[in-house]
Amino acid sequence: MPMDTEKSAEHAAGNSWARLTTARSRELGEELRRIRRQAGLALPRVAKGLGWSAGKLSKLELGSRGTSLWEIGILIGRYGVDKATRDRVLALADQRADIHNFLRLHTPCPDALTVLTLHEANAATVTAYEPFTVPALGQTEDYARALIDDQDQVGARMKRQRVLHAVNGPRVLLYVHEAALHMGLDDPVVMRDQALHLTLMCGWPGVTVRLVPMTTGTRTRLRHPATLMTFPDPIRPVACAETDTATVFHDDPKVVAEYHLKMWRLGVLALGPDESHERLARWADRYDRGSH
Repeated sequence: MPMDTEKSAEHAAGNSWARLTTARSRELGEELRRIRRQAGLALPRVAKGLGWSAGKLSKLELGSRGTSLWEIGILIGRYGVDKATRDRVLALADQRADIHNFLRLHTPCPDALTVLTLHEANAATVTAYEPFTVPALGQTEDYARALIDDQDQVGARMKRQRVLHAVNGPRVLLYVHEAALHMGLDDPVVMRDQALHLTLMCGWPGVTVRLVPMTTGTRTRLRHPATLMTFPDPIRPVACAETDTATVFHDDPKVVAEYHLKMWRLGVLALGPDESHERLARWADRYDRGSH
């Protein structure tokens, strides 16, 4: 089946990001789309074989409609997936779970989670904060390698950062706590380059870096990491927080409101963009002179 026929079928379903979907339904849809394409099957051909309309399958892949676990099982069976993939997809499709608050284990790693990369790529804004390290979207490759010592995850993190340069990509705001620069790593060259990288990022289009000074102390709202992604109406914001073994995602409005409050508080405490740029440059100079 020609690829343009498939694109026409997807276009006919409309833009799912303009519909009221959930983070979980969009994640499921993206997984189904990837599996189908890995199987080398065109959307219209699959739909016809199942007796579905192309629009039904397209909407399912876009996350704007649901279906039964039985139909999901039939669909992925046609793709010839292995048992591990089948179990994972069926777990995503199980509507008995909390569809607005859920976690994803870091398999294979946090930076490769479909639900994270999908939403970052489609967000209007991404705001991220880490209390003791530079946020992942602002890390240099050497800094990331020093932190996680896993080349596959380092590669996934660098690939994830492509969103910073994407056409029509999100506006990104990174809150960097000065503790991340003060404590640093064992290698002053890595830290110098990281501070310099953040300094340069201050001038990138669509990117803002703001430094949270050490003088703010360890306030309750600053103790834990957080990422908040917003989208064009009517898609609800999605918040997430990474732990050692899993990342927790929310699009429950009451929960997300707490993340909005956290980011507002950070905005009050952080230095402005210009002052942040100046202080980051001083940190790069300190590490260069070995006087940090």
